[in-house]
Amino acid sequence: MSTIDFDNLSFAYHKTNTILYTEFKNGKWSEIESRTDDYISISAFAGSLHYGIQCFEGLKAFRGKDGKVRIFRPDENAKRLRKSAEYLGIEAPSEEMFIQMCKRIVKENIDFLPPYGNNASMYIRPILFGSNPQLGVKSSTECVFMMLCSPVGAYTGGALEAIDVVIARDYDRAAPNGSGAYKVGGNYACSLLSLNKAVKLGYKAVLYLDPTSRKFIDEYNSSNFFGIKGNSYITPLSDSILPSITNKSLEVAARELGMTVERRPVPVEELGSFEEVGECGTAVVITPVHKIVDKPSLESDQETVYTYGNGLCGEKSLALYKYITSIQYGEAPDKFGWTIEVEL
Repeated sequence: MSTIDFDNLSFAYHKTNTILYTEFKNGKWSEIESRTDDYISISAFAGSLHYGIQCFEGLKAFRGKDGKVRIFRPDENAKRLRKSAEYLGIEAPSEEMFIQMCKRIVKENIDFLPPYGNNASMYIRPILFGSNPQLGVKSSTECVFMMLCSPVGAYTGGALEAIDVVIARDYDRAAPNGSGAYKVGGNYACSLLSLNKAVKLGYKAVLYLDPTSRKFIDEYNSSNFFGIKGNSYITPLSDSILPSITNKSLEVAARELGMTVERRPVPVEELGSFEEVGECGTAVVITPVHKIVDKPSLESDQETVYTYGNGLCGEKSLALYKYITSIQYGEAPDKFGWTIEVEL
């Protein structure tokens, strides 16, 4: 039985009952195991440890107003994981297997699913990595797929708490024609140096520019960018950003709310014309941005500051947030078939 205080959750690890584990060897996946131990044993020569042959996903399960348990768009995460695995040249689970394991991890850890009404949820973390011993730089022939979970609150600060971010003009999150559009661990490793420097300067996140020209907005260190101008929802079009499932869902929500959706290159200078700006991603759906500081380098005293609102979530961002979360928590009909119910 869980003893976690669900009312005061942050986005942090909590030990749960089980993790799910399966291996791909000799052309097939092993039987899926439930393990109570979070620690695993792999070869010290595994390709994932030496060459970053690893990809992962993030999605959530919610306890609804009607008592039902729902997982939000796991089919999209399964498809994205397969694309990442294809990029790495390793085997990935089928969509059916992926969804089966999502349901099972929720059921086996149901005591850790927060109750309805406190804006918390169960974060599900699928991870796939090369496991066979190797010295050469090549795709792994064997791999491990695991399904993990943890109860979580908001990712940065409280839910809908506006944050300040800084543009890292002297750093890139991903290379042109590189791995930016795939959910591989290396992309996040590449963001850590600039993120750690930014945090020391008092910022919650880093916003990166396109790595080719550095003239257009790409994405934040952990999520996609969007801006509101008039009645338009605007988000960058770029080959070097991760195709966010939350962003994709927000585009649908924006249209349903009568807004125009624009997915296009967003010049840095356009930041001054937005009325609302935010981050969007699985961890929190929307994190409003209060201030974006643009510097020639993180260490520079020279800066251009763009400010949005009064530190609260903007009206249209809030409407978008409520549209998505009302479906996730079963407060509104899911006419798009985005959620999958877990039978307990």
